[in-house]
Amino acid sequence: MLSFGLGPFVISVSQALMGVALVVALGVGQFAARQRGAPITDTLFTLVVVGIVTARVVFVARYFPSYGLDPLAWIDIRDGGFEVVAGVLGMAFYASLAVWRRPSLRRPLAAAALAGGLTWGLTGGTLALIAQQSRTLPSASLQTLGGTATDLPQLHKQADGRPMVVNIWASWCPPCQHEMPMLGRAQDQDDDVMFVFVNKGESTATIRGFLDQNQLDLEHVVRDPRGELSRRIGSAGLPTTLFYNARGRLVDTHLGALSRATLVQALERFDPDPADKSNPTAREST
Repeated sequence: MLSFGLGPFVISVSQALMGVALVVALGVGQFAARQRGAPITDTLFTLVVVGIVTARVVFVARYFPSYGLDPLAWIDIRDGGFEVVAGVLGMAFYASLAVWRRPSLRRPLAAAALAGGLTWGLTGGTLALIAQQSRTLPSASLQTLGGTATDLPQLHKQADGRPMVVNIWASWCPPCQHEMPMLGRAQDQDDDVMFVFVNKGESTATIRGFLDQNQLDLEHVVRDPRGELSRRIGSAGLPTTLFYNARGRLVDTHLGALSRATLVQALERFDPDPADKSNPTAREST
């Protein structure tokens, strides 16, 4: 399972597990602080803010050529662009300052960090084991716009040894509409990757009308009339993007609209080929 619905919201499983780990850390930290009579609530929430801001700032700095001089894009965290390790280091630095100023916070903060880390490690590890069982290409029944039956394994054969990006979308989905022009440009600029656009549940006429209206010249557009692919991969939301390496193994997923930066980051997960080694900036050009 990649995501699930919670009322009107769709949440990725990894985000949910991170939230659970955070709640556990906050609860354990507050309990430990009460036992020692140390005020910790403000420190814990500040730690969270420091971690989020640090992770975002470092991500934007790393992929600055993809964001450019657009402050709104820098703060638009809907693309999911964060450097988790940088965020953790930022939190550790702030926690060190807090302990230096108030030594009584040492044990509560240590307990919170341990509880959160164990929760994330156990739940994340379980998720990784489950995901390991579903990393091959699902054989959901798809159709070309011409009505020919196909599926992802067949499309992967057409990739001729290239990695494959599979974007599941619909014309009524605003995040899909937002990311589609960027994905179209990436398709034209990166010949080393095959892009497949899987429309969920819409007619051929609706799909062609959307592409024509938005002047999108996309290759490998296929239909998933019954939403079978989304069910197979366990995704409840659109858009969902899957990244399969040259061997047809799933190496990354993304729920929600991709930005140019998060696409570049995901493409880095693909196994490098000799061309990539000789041209280390090739991926950045997307």
